[in-house]
Amino acid sequence: MLSFRSLSTRQPEYSPEEFSRANKELRKLRDSMLLINDLRAKQKEIDGLKSLVSESSDDKDMLDLAVGELDEAVEEEKRLQTLLLKSLLPKDEADERDCILEVRAGTGGEEASLFAMDIFRMYERYSQKKGWKFDIVDITESDMKGYKEASAAICGASVYGKLKFESGIHRVQRIPITEKSGRIHTSAISVAILPQADEVDVQLRNEDLRIDTYRSGGSGGQHANTTNSAVRIIHLPTGMMVSIQDERSQHMNRAKALKVLCARLYEIERLRIQSSRSKLRSDQIGSGDRSGRIRTYNFPQGRVTDHRVGITHHAIEDMMQGENLDMFIDALLLRQEMDAIASFSSTS
Repeated sequence: MLSFRSLSTRQPEYSPEEFSRANKELRKLRDSMLLINDLRAKQKEIDGLKSLVSESSDDKDMLDLAVGELDEAVEEEKRLQTLLLKSLLPKDEADERDCILEVRAGTGGEEASLFAMDIFRMYERYSQKKGWKFDIVDITESDMKGYKEASAAICGASVYGKLKFESGIHRVQRIPITEKSGRIHTSAISVAILPQADEVDVQLRNEDLRIDTYRSGGSGGQHANTTNSAVRIIHLPTGMMVSIQDERSQHMNRAKALKVLCARLYEIERLRIQSSRSKLRSDQIGSGDRSGRIRTYNFPQGRVTDHRVGITHHAIEDMMQGENLDMFIDALLLRQEMDAIASFSSTS
């Protein structure tokens, strides 16, 4: 028989990350309950106002006052119902996380690399305007100092949820600086937005990793030096490889490489789970599919078009400075919300 003392001294084995998640879930439930209580109170107020309206037919002033208050109460009821519905919609747990941004040059040679640099800097400026922390992870330069590949860690409130729809193929139409005849070329780059993972999401075993060090420098090395500071990590079970040579410190490059590796492995698992839950995932706006063209930047005409929501913005230079990107992001988030509400309503 257990004593009272032994029961009271047992401690649950929760990690700080699990405890934080439980608290976050509790806050969400509490917010929904507060909305339910507010909605019930408002509906009770509406019932009272309806009774007052029916009893005030002989008093025009009182009737007008009661009708006005009833109209306001009904509008507030609709607002609370919308907020409650949104709070009950299925949410992507990753939306509140920080993210890893990866930009890669695609078709178009040097022009694609130069555009990759432009887009990478666009997100850096946008992050600065949002007050987010933008930490460059690694950059591999082309011969003309464009970016063959570039990655960064972006930290801030709900960064992944804000940027996740930027994943995909970004196409540019402009006259390259190397073009002598003035012909417009079309090039493309790919953007990947990955939610950052923690130890609870991805557990890396030492025996699953092969870590090599080498001397950074040459094409792609931002800080050429004579020590083996560059790090290459291969995840043996998947064959995934991450190379980082941006920092002079081997230790810092290793930490950055592990962060990127964890994010990629976490995203693979997330996509596997989402795919198993919905056979229609490929048709959804939130699929994160990076194989399709999502946006075209036409410099001669000064416009940027997002092909998913059919919105065109005609101030391309502002866009490249990190301005007005919210026009596309907010439209995509609204469409995601409307799709979620439609799906929720059809299954409820």
